[in-house]
Amino acid sequence: MQDKGFRETTFPRLLNDGTPTPAGIAAIFIAGLLLLAGINVASTSSQEGLPTEATLSFTWTNVDGSSGSGDVMVELFAADAPIHVENFALLANDEEYDGVIFHRVISNFMMQGGDFTNEDGTGGHAGKFFGYCNGQEAASSSECDKESYTIEDEADNGRVHSPYHLSMAKTSAPHTGGSQFFIVDPDATGADGTPGTPHLDGVHTVFGQVTSGFEHIDAMSSVCDGGCEYDKPSNDITLVTVEVAGEYSPWYKFW
Repeated sequence: MQDKGFRETTFPRLLNDGTPTPAGIAAIFIAGLLLLAGINVASTSSQEGLPTEATLSFTWTNVDGSSGSGDVMVELFAADAPIHVENFALLANDEEYDGVIFHRVISNFMMQGGDFTNEDGTGGHAGKFFGYCNGQEAASSSECDKESYTIEDEADNGRVHSPYHLSMAKTSAPHTGGSQFFIVDPDATGADGTPGTPHLDGVHTVFGQVTSGFEHIDAMSSVCDGGCEYDKPSNDITLVTVEVAGEYSPWYKFW
């Protein structure tokens, strides 16, 4: 009776006189994929399941007094700003953004909203405890009230403040973003002529970009072209609802 253990011929030969066989080439390819997956799994594990799209529904009053409304589609940079995208999604799903005004509009610069507690730029907070209280690293959520929850900066993610991009508002101190965000004005230009607000690159975290509904952003950002007292539109620009959708999946998950 033959021995029931594994025999030498059980597995295909991987090398033949030092040269990889077809089976050997396949094994090297699979090993390479597994190695790359292992390298990336730690950084991507927190990104799995994050939304990649959002629909922002607005109402506003145009400069001619007519009413405006429309949806703005946004791509969310889940791979480059996972903390900010998760926070944005949490706040959206908790309906914190519903009915909140854009309290600050500066022509050729940006329009800002997301202060769901005070609606004047002094309030708002992160959707959960992310390890920071008012910009200071904290070991536990018990170290501060939820009104002090902030998130870690991800400003060095390679994304820049081009027109129609979404970025996190915060104080001059690091890690102080909470719920407020801004959309770069379509006509914004840097001191060197670069479109957008390049002086904010590496300081504020860009976490999304408008993909459709550009005309609505154009209309809303123009309401203060003649100047608004305290940069606040005389008629509200209201973020009616935010709906997030899509799911980020690591590149190597092809099975």
